Amino acid sequence: QVQLVESGGGLVQAGGSLRLSCTASGRTASSYAMGWFRQAPGKEREFVAAISGSGGYIYAADNAKGRFTVSRDNAKNTVYLQMNSLKPEDTAVYYCAADRGAEPTAIPTMSRYYDYWGQGTQVTVSS
Repeated sequence: QVQLVESGGGLVQAGGSLRLSCTASGRTASSYAMGWFRQAPGKEREFVAAISGSGGYIYAADNAKGRFTVSRDNAKNTVYLQMNSLKPEDTAVYYCAADRGAEPTAIPTMSRYYDYWGQGTQVTVSS
């Protein structure tokens, strides 16, 4: 079992930045593909960005491309989501997730592929 804990959310003004962290415990997740998703009130959960188990491949959805960057530090068993130029429409609960079965270079974008989920962290962007 892997437990994921997100942190770093909060309230920020439009144009500001936040860095979310997701720390894994229980078992090492250093080889797992890791993804970030978000869910706004009344909306479905959507993919934001992911990084491969090898760390060499990343992918960001259109809603994040050019503004958000995903990275990982396997020594700390932690994945990060650096969010810049935040907009009010980025307001959501952000979740990290781990895919234990992904190939080392895979970057899964669909939630059904992920096995473990964190509890989420709230990000609120004011206009």
